[in-house]
Amino acid sequence: MRPRVYVTQPIAESALLRLKEIAEVELNHDSSRIPVKDKLIDAAKRSDILLCLLHDTIDREVLAANPDLKAVASMTITPDRIDVDEATTRKIIVTNIPAVVTDATADIAFGLLLAVARRIVEGDKVVRSGVFPGSQSNHLAGAAVSGKTLGIVGMGRIGQAMARRGRGFDMTVLYADPRALSAEEEEKLGVRGVSLDELLGQSDFISLHPALNEETRHMMGARQFALMKRTAYLINTSRGPVIDEKALAQALSEGRIAGAGLDVYENEPKIERALLTMNNVVLTPHLGSAVMELRERMAHVVVDNIAAIIEGRLPPNCINPSIFAPGA
Repeated sequence: MRPRVYVTQPIAESALLRLKEIAEVELNHDSSRIPVKDKLIDAAKRSDILLCLLHDTIDREVLAANPDLKAVASMTITPDRIDVDEATTRKIIVTNIPAVVTDATADIAFGLLLAVARRIVEGDKVVRSGVFPGSQSNHLAGAAVSGKTLGIVGMGRIGQAMARRGRGFDMTVLYADPRALSAEEEEKLGVRGVSLDELLGQSDFISLHPALNEETRHMMGARQFALMKRTAYLINTSRGPVIDEKALAQALSEGRIAGAGLDVYENEPKIERALLTMNNVVLTPHLGSAVMELRERMAHVVVDNIAAIIEGRLPPNCINPSIFAPGA
């Protein structure tokens, strides 16, 4: 009997066809919403392997639903929503994908920056409503981007990709990161390292790219917003909890900062209600990797992991390889 794989939301058709060659596949066809826990529990009960996406919460209850569950194959880089310890205790293999979303995430970060600064979303709504203020009207006048100062918090892969985009717009690029780049790396990227407080005070646009941990959780709160220019914009494509959303909403409502562009949220999929009503906030539903060719590549990596599991091999991207140790 072939292994049973449940796919929590549609994936690239080419990867799905590969998967169907090696397993019995059940697919949830609804791509518009995150599956609820009850649905995941029901799926786990009748599956050998769960193929899940970033927002699927695979907790102790889901893992315990089927004592014969063999693996959770995730299409995410950091499995924040999977109880890996519980899976390891139950000898359930957990796999992820490598860091392949660098340019796609930097693209959407800069897209949000442009959209909120130049009021692109507002302009789209106005035109669709039948209003055309005229090309020299101040009705939708926004903020300049070219030549301004971009502050990047977290200078890893995506932060560096964002810096290259900023330099393409002739921006002065500052960064803050506990692990400073070498002088040669700074010169190559055209960036300068400063303290976080200095970055907040000098930047016209602040783009967040730190890893989420106890030090970075709520690293942007009331104190930090008070240090920013009133004309500054905040962009976040990293992880939602690095921002205190209530403090952000208050800073925006009081005019302490000019606006924000957000692709991630503190309590996804829930969003601070006040942010939903603000015209100076551009919101997207965690679209960092939402590029068709990239998503196809990601899906094939997951299928590679599943194929290895079915064949009894160590998957290429196994998070808990101790399961495969002799005597485990």
